[in-house]
Amino acid sequence: MSGNAAQSQFPTPPENPGLQTPVQFLRGVGPQRALLLKNLDIHTVADLLFHIPHEIHDFTCIRSVPQLQPDELQAVHGVVVDRDARELTAGRSLVGLVLNCEGHFVRGIWFNQPWMFRRFSEGQRLIFQGKPQRRNGRWEFSNPSVILLSADDQVEAGAGVLPRYSLTDGISMDAMRRMTRVATEQFADLLPDPLPETLRSQLKLPTLPAAMRGLHCPATPEQWREARHRVLLDDLLEFQLGLAIRRQRTRAQRALPLPVSAKIDARIRRLFSFRFTSGQDQAIQDLCRDLQLQEPMHRLLQADVGAGKTAIAVYALLAAVAAGHQAVLMAPTEVLASQHWDTLEELLRESRVQRCLLLGGLPAAKRRELLAGIADGSISLIIGTQALIQESVRFHSLALAVIDEQHRFGVRQRSRFSSGEFSPHVLIMTATPIPRSLCLTQFGDLDVSVIKDLPPGRQKVITSRIASRSEQSRVWQFVRQQAAAGRQTYVVCPRVEGQTDDDSAAAESVFRTLQATELDGLRIALLHGRMDREQRHAVMDQFRERNCDVLVTTTVIEVGVNVPNATLMVIQQAERFGLAQLHQLRGRICRGSHQGYCFLFSESEAADAVARLTALEQSTDGFVLAEKDAELRGPGDILGLRQSGAMPLRCADPVRDLVLLKEARRIAVDLVDSGQLELPHFEPLKQVVLNRFSGLLDLPQTG
Repeated sequence: MSGNAAQSQFPTPPENPGLQTPVQFLRGVGPQRALLLKNLDIHTVADLLFHIPHEIHDFTCIRSVPQLQPDELQAVHGVVVDRDARELTAGRSLVGLVLNCEGHFVRGIWFNQPWMFRRFSEGQRLIFQGKPQRRNGRWEFSNPSVILLSADDQVEAGAGVLPRYSLTDGISMDAMRRMTRVATEQFADLLPDPLPETLRSQLKLPTLPAAMRGLHCPATPEQWREARHRVLLDDLLEFQLGLAIRRQRTRAQRALPLPVSAKIDARIRRLFSFRFTSGQDQAIQDLCRDLQLQEPMHRLLQADVGAGKTAIAVYALLAAVAAGHQAVLMAPTEVLASQHWDTLEELLRESRVQRCLLLGGLPAAKRRELLAGIADGSISLIIGTQALIQESVRFHSLALAVIDEQHRFGVRQRSRFSSGEFSPHVLIMTATPIPRSLCLTQFGDLDVSVIKDLPPGRQKVITSRIASRSEQSRVWQFVRQQAAAGRQTYVVCPRVEGQTDDDSAAAESVFRTLQATELDGLRIALLHGRMDREQRHAVMDQFRERNCDVLVTTTVIEVGVNVPNATLMVIQQAERFGLAQLHQLRGRICRGSHQGYCFLFSESEAADAVARLTALEQSTDGFVLAEKDAELRGPGDILGLRQSGAMPLRCADPVRDLVLLKEARRIAVDLVDSGQLELPHFEPLKQVVLNRFSGLLDLPQTG
């Protein structure tokens, strides 16, 4: 976040300029520490106040060992001097840890938790908290809560409640506490409170200045929790209000109604060679209900890999064309746009619907011809990439825009089609199941349809992590056996070429190596994004027509590629890919009637990598994996905004704070839909929302 962005998040009335004081001028900071604090996006006093502690250490019940009383909640601190683990009868286990507390020895014990032995080591400073008992002449805590102390944690009886912050190199915990305490004492009372007293009272919230004092200088754990609740709720509520305002503005626009009669429904369904699943039928019902209205549809269609979202997109496109208007489908890549085009060409080969594929690299004469047909309405169905939202594209009567894999475009691009008297209905599709937290943030202004059931006969992919070279050799033998049986294989690499000639995970190197060694004699092709369009299409056609056994590729095949005979996938250095991306890649196989196999080559022992690959081994449910992915990656990545530098939240985490996020959404929708946000006493809150999110959410600068 830049300094300017930080200022826009903390609007300060002219009479309170102190909140925007550069942090270096705060007592105890200075230029050198201010430079270090920039690593934490802390530039001003306001930034420092909103650098909220992620947890606390409660030292209010610290006792010296002679002061301990049985069966009362108390805590002691000391140094680990001994630990033991032993097996008991009936498969049970016991772990013991002994602390030296200034010459007095206290024991902590854990039943059936053998990992506790590995969690701690001799010499560590710990706090045990629980209800001690006197056994065999010494105090013993059964299953105590444990705090691992750092070198600068000063602990003494009566030390109180100490907040703990995210740090950067060169800033100690003690220094951070001192700086935030000074900022709180001098500036907390200058914070304007955007919530009116009526709402604060209704929600039982402290004022914002009181919450700041409770965060950075808490007297009790309860005070800290109440203060943290207030500040996180503010953060989430302001964002949810922005989404609710955008949703209200969208619904105030006019759209062309697109009624779908029984006759049109039957004509569209006849184009498909299969019956829709119950999930697809429900999605179509949702669509038809929205399309018949004069307010524009804004619907998110999320489906697991292979659940048939493309068929729903085609249904919606043809419904718009049947009503006499234009429809577009925008895809993030030329490969995916071409795949959609091929699907439509197959379905509409007997149709008189005028259609075109608009890509960025078309010859100038061909492009002019297509643009003229789009502008005069003679072309009613248009497939393309971001070329569709360029200034040169003018529509005659655009009634529907389908945006595929919208998260790849950025949060503002779905509004680019809206112009003129009518706004188009918008259907946003993704084959990457979305975590609940993301549905309430990036897509919080949309209605949602979900397709979970897969077409009949679709089998689950068997997934295995391959951690050793000997296991990899057996995988290549299996690939040979499957090729002999007529099956095909993708070999996915994390990059095109490496820094050295023998980079074992680069596509070009893997291609050469497999040709010369493990897969010698098989028909192997290479595909990656640096090839020109004609080359890529030629290679994919070769693979699709079974003139190739193995396709060595990069992630250009991640979405949209559909080759039912491809049943095997080998992913090189799988730890380099995110969980959602791995699930997408795996979705390219097992799209026919044969069993699919996915092999994750990875020698990494990093905890996060092992967690991702283990999750993929254990589940083929994209919705389960989406929640795990959000848990592992954190809020910045799942919001799809880290690459733009426009993180929408100051301190809340939509994954961690999901319960609070739902509460914020409920309050925001109620305030906007009831009209309360337009009342004079809500004006400060509304202006904070518009100042923070006008750019990100395409809102007006003022109310």
